[in-house]
Amino acid sequence: MLSRDTLIEILRDPRPPAPPQPEVPRELLKKIPRRSGQALVFSGVRRSGKSILQAQLMRQYKAPFYCNLEDTRLYGFSTRDFPTFLSVLDELSRPAAPVFLDEVQEVPDWQRLVRTLIDRGRTVSVTGSNASLLGRELGSKLTGRHLSFEVFPFSFREYLAYTGRRPGAAALSSYLDEGGFPGFLRERNPLILEELLRDVIQRDIAVRHGLRETRHVMNLALFLLANTGLPFSFQGLTKALAVPAVAQTSRYVASLEDAYLLLELPRFSPSFKKRVVAPKKYYAVDNGLRYATSPQKNPDVGRRLENAVFLALRREGALVSYAGEKDSWECDFVSERDAIQVCAELTPFNRDRELSGLVRASKLPGARRRAFLLTMDQRDTFDIDGLKIEVTPAWDWMVTRDQA
Repeated sequence: MLSRDTLIEILRDPRPPAPPQPEVPRELLKKIPRRSGQALVFSGVRRSGKSILQAQLMRQYKAPFYCNLEDTRLYGFSTRDFPTFLSVLDELSRPAAPVFLDEVQEVPDWQRLVRTLIDRGRTVSVTGSNASLLGRELGSKLTGRHLSFEVFPFSFREYLAYTGRRPGAAALSSYLDEGGFPGFLRERNPLILEELLRDVIQRDIAVRHGLRETRHVMNLALFLLANTGLPFSFQGLTKALAVPAVAQTSRYVASLEDAYLLLELPRFSPSFKKRVVAPKKYYAVDNGLRYATSPQKNPDVGRRLENAVFLALRREGALVSYAGEKDSWECDFVSERDAIQVCAELTPFNRDRELSGLVRASKLPGARRRAFLLTMDQRDTFDIDGLKIEVTPAWDWMVTRDQA
C-alpha cells in the first residue's frame, strides 16, 4: 500500500503538463459541458494531447485537483489505496472541488474510485489510452454516469493555429506530411513518432495483453499504416504477413484499434451480415505517424489526403462507411448526410470514375446526400442526373466545416 504522506505529496502539488507553445485551445473544448453530474472520459492515442486538453479544461474550475496515474510515485496504486486517497482529497480540498485523473488504465478497478467521487458530488474528468479497456470498465460500473470523447492529434485548423500558416494547398501539403502530434511539431524529429509507435505497441498492447513477442503486431501496424484506405480481409492479411492464424490476426488488429493507432472503416450495406463480413479499410490516427513509419516514402498524396478527410469526419463523430462494388464503382466516404470522394487532382482520365462513384453513392438507401469531390486545390461544379456535385479544395472544406 502507498503511504498517506506520498498521496499528500502528490495531491498537494498537482502539476499538469504545460501546453506546447504557442498554445492552441483544443476545438473539442467547445463540445464539453461546463457542469455535469457525469464523469468526463477522454480517450485517444498516446501523445495526442489528452493531458493538455485536461489542463485547458482545468482552468475553467476553481482549485481543481490533478493526478497523473503514471507518476512513478504511484507504482502499485490499487483499490486498497482508494480509502486513503479519498481521505487525503477531502482533507486538502473543499467537498465539491473537481478531480482530474490522467491515464486511468494504469490502475485496476479505477472506475470504482470514479464512481465514489461522483457519488460524493465531485466533477470528475479522466483520460485513457485504450478504447476497449475504457469501454468495458465504463459499461460495467459507470453505465449512464459518463460522457465519452475521443481526442485526436491536431486537426488541420489546429495545425494552422500552432504553425501560424495560412490556409491553402501549401499548408495542407505540409500537414499531410507532418500530421498533428504536438510533440513532433515542436521538435520536428521523426524519431519521436517512431518511438511513439514502439511505445504504443509495447505498453498499450504487449504489456496489457501479455504478449511475449510483438513481431507480428508490429508488422501488421506498419503494413496497415502504409496501406491506408485499401480494403483488407483478415484472411488476406494473415496470408500476406505470414501470421500463424486468422484468429490471431483478428486479435492483433483489434488491439491496434484499441490503442487508437488504426481506425476501422466498414463497407456500407443495409444488411448487417454483409457489413460484418465485407473487407474493412483502415486509416492511420495521424498522417505524420503514417509517413514517419512507412518503409517506402512514396508521394502518395491521394492516400494521405483521403486519410486526413477520414480523420476530419471521425472528429465530427459522424458514422461513416465506404461504398462500392468490386471492379465497378466506389465512393470513399458515405455518411447520413454526405457522399464524399477524394482525389488529389481531378483530370480527364479519372473524372468519369470519380463522379460516377458519387452518383451511385447518392442513390444508396437513406436520406438524399450532398455530394462532394475533395481535391488539393480545385473548384468546380457538376450537375449529373439532377445531383449537384461540388468540387472543393480539401483545405477549404476542413477549415470551414463545423468540426471539432
